[in-house]
Amino acid sequence: MLVSAKEMLTKAKAGKYAVGQFNINNLEWTKSILLTAEELKSPVILGVSEGAGKYMCGYKTVVGMVNGMLEELGITVPVALHLDHGSYEGAKACIEAGFSSIMFDGSHYPIEENVAKTKELVAVCNEKGMSIEAEVGSIGGEEDGVVGAGECADPEECKMIADLGVTMLAAGIGNIHGKYPENWAGLSFETLDAVQQLTGDMPLVLHGGTGIPEDMIKKAISLGVSKINVNTECQLSFADATRKYIEAGKDLEGKGFDPRKLLAPGADAIKATVKEKMELFGSVGKA
Repeated sequence: MLVSAKEMLTKAKAGKYAVGQFNINNLEWTKSILLTAEELKSPVILGVSEGAGKYMCGYKTVVGMVNGMLEELGITVPVALHLDHGSYEGAKACIEAGFSSIMFDGSHYPIEENVAKTKELVAVCNEKGMSIEAEVGSIGGEEDGVVGAGECADPEECKMIADLGVTMLAAGIGNIHGKYPENWAGLSFETLDAVQQLTGDMPLVLHGGTGIPEDMIKKAISLGVSKINVNTECQLSFADATRKYIEAGKDLEGKGFDPRKLLAPGADAIKATVKEKMELFGSVGKA
């Protein structure tokens, strides 16, 4: 059964570890992440961007697939199904479809409008026992056509949004989506520290977890980051393993062209990536 991310993140913040949000794009992705979480006894958040939701034939299809897997695979660890970078309309659609958590990204609205819309969604989520993530200061890079430069959030604005009763807060601290450029300045721990001091026990979220050096990830967790989003890294490892399978001509041997065989190396590669991240984040055995 899907759960809100609130309890797993409150525990993570208190225990100084982070829960990974791994984005899903299809059945293989979802199955690999769930099996790894179960094997490592780690709580997990399945992230769905609006683009991926559309690709998978809509949010109801996603909810049906995930709920079916939880039951059929006998998953016992806490699993939240979370809308990633949701628009106001997307958030409402996911609440309707049966997600257990949403992110409303109002960071591109004027702060007053971001506050009003966030407030409304917080009330609905509270009523339904769902968790809600808000964002302040845009995260750089590109994600489903949303491009930002990776600016740092204003800690006072973070407090303003945190005070609306959201479950977790994504604050821009110089992080970006996708691959990090050569000249990336690194995370701004000053910003993170200032945000954490003003928001107290609120679990903080780090987007763009791919390519941030391990020591920076650990330092961010020590400063209150309790949720880290991973997407690009799983995509890269999936593509790499699939390419190797094809280049080795395995699809031409026997029934190697069968999609179940063709996609197996990629699915295993995702498992390995997720395992590596869960160990780094410290969530292993915390379910």
